[in-house]
Amino acid sequence: MIRMGRAEGWLRRPINALPTWAKFNGVTFNGIRVGPMPGLEHQGSTVIAKRDLSGGKEDALMVVPKELIVSRQNIELFAKSDQHLREVLDAVGDFGRTTRGAVLIFLLMQATICCPDIKDVGVLSPLNEYIKFLPDELLPTFWTEEEQELLVGTTLRPAVRAKLNSLLREYESVRAATEHIDWCAKYWWDDERGLINFEDWMRVDAMYRSRALEFPGVGDCMVPCVDMANHASGDATAALYETDGSGNGLLLLRDTKDIKKDGEITITYGDDKGACENIFSYGFLEDTIMSARAMFLDLDIPDDDPLRPAKIAVTNAAPGFRIFEKHDRTAWESDFVWLVAINEEDGLGFKLRQTIDGEREIEAFWKDQELNDTSKLRDLLQQDPLWDVYRLRAVVILQGRVESQLQALQDIGVPKRDLSIRETPWQLARRLRTLESEMLKKARTDFEDQKASLFESDIVRRYLGLLEEEANDEDVDFS
Repeated sequence: MIRMGRAEGWLRRPINALPTWAKFNGVTFNGIRVGPMPGLEHQGSTVIAKRDLSGGKEDALMVVPKELIVSRQNIELFAKSDQHLREVLDAVGDFGRTTRGAVLIFLLMQATICCPDIKDVGVLSPLNEYIKFLPDELLPTFWTEEEQELLVGTTLRPAVRAKLNSLLREYESVRAATEHIDWCAKYWWDDERGLINFEDWMRVDAMYRSRALEFPGVGDCMVPCVDMANHASGDATAALYETDGSGNGLLLLRDTKDIKKDGEITITYGDDKGACENIFSYGFLEDTIMSARAMFLDLDIPDDDPLRPAKIAVTNAAPGFRIFEKHDRTAWESDFVWLVAINEEDGLGFKLRQTIDGEREIEAFWKDQELNDTSKLRDLLQQDPLWDVYRLRAVVILQGRVESQLQALQDIGVPKRDLSIRETPWQLARRLRTLESEMLKKARTDFEDQKASLFESDIVRRYLGLLEEEANDEDVDFS
């Protein structure tokens, strides 16, 4: 239930009222219903078959009129008839022109319109009512401090901290941008009567983050009723979502799937997402997940690197690296590690350049070739005769970071649970710690293999002086 800060709030619409809302607003269901699975009412609502469904023989299970899709394009159309929405979107500037920014502002407006204490703001629409059917998701941003402590040593801990800091900056920025608008000052930000607080901003973020789907031809958006479907990966995915020629949202049963009456109709939120991302964005892990799948570890430039300030100033790469499963091994990717691995003696240089408006900025060069995009550094290094040497340095750096992350997990061990810790955060944190520990151990072994392979390179051995030593050994007369 959405609670507008200090307002008393309102009762959420019961899920059994959704068919009436859907029928009234042109959403069609074909052989399906939305509600809790029989016997699993405590797990919330999902999409369920009302009869036996045969793959390849069914029309669309669900059709959602394009006017109901919460997309950036539609929000711009809504704003043409809603002057209050238009005012806020204009006030927040570039943020309101991003998909996420526009959707969060739109959801906040819908919650405002629904608030019983507010009568003269916004335009009534079917989406005012739809958000009343959406449950609050227990994402890690809503875990208590004690529950977040369970994540120490995992990659989810810094992700949650960074997200909360980002949300707070957004919240304060939106407030600063809109508090000069009379109705915003009165209903949102007034010290005594204002109805919005930081938790409300967290809530609309969680609503969007946990329900956004990438629809073909639309992009990231929220599609009412389709977003009620739960996730299942691989062969367990029962249905696909797409748009038709008119832009309406469709839910389609996969040709290879037959679903019995009362069976669940699942979709995929993304099969390649790692365990950390699934908990972060959706607040759950599938029971069938047996590995972390993917991890992102942060990476820093050593303090004793004399080029550290310049490197930080010019980089446009995420400061870290991603490890992921590839067949039966782990693989990695990073644009940032190459900037960490090379220095001035290799050919990296920096110059100060004065701009037209008199400002100074740092320019990066690789062997006198301008490097205006550090994400392209790998391609330049790959053409260098010492490429194997740079690869070896990168592998050593990444292996060391994997070691330190694994050590952090092992040092903490399994945290104890007390009565203040809820069951869901406890179980998710325990599983994540186990899955990431196993993946880090596997990555450590794979990095060791890569390192051993690179040590066999003649280029590396010559760079390290090993070939010369071997040549000298051959010239010695041991007789």
